[in-house]
Amino acid sequence: MLHNEGFHALDRQECLRRLAKVPVGRVVYTRQALPAVLPVNFSLDADSSVLLRTSAGSGLVHAIDGVVVAFEADDFDAAARSGWSVVVTGRAAVVTDPAEHERLSRVGPRSWVVTRDDVFVRVESEMVTGREVTGAHGAA
Repeated sequence: MLHNEGFHALDRQECLRRLAKVPVGRVVYTRQALPAVLPVNFSLDADSSVLLRTSAGSGLVHAIDGVVVAFEADDFDAAARSGWSVVVTGRAAVVTDPAEHERLSRVGPRSWVVTRDDVFVRVESEMVTGREVTGAHGAA
């Protein structure tokens, strides 16, 4: 970890360990030439990629399939003034292989919304960065 005024950079393994502990993150992508952020539930695959499960007809799928996106998840304790944030940047792609789709249906994330035409989107963990802030002392 690198230290800087209450912030600590997290290495890749620590970032992935923390991501595995939270159920919701945010996909950051471009929609109609503007930045967009959408909260989603997710899981990590064995290869450290981020997996999303959504409807095949969703606007999200059409916007991110084949493009580079960012994915962010965090956990904070406002009372202790501490927490962490991790960002995964990489190419997003709909999983099209039937065998892989079947495997992910068993072990991948469960959608919070019931869909009949669900697809999995994989965000490759090409770049993983994170930082932690530890409780600041003194007046707010």
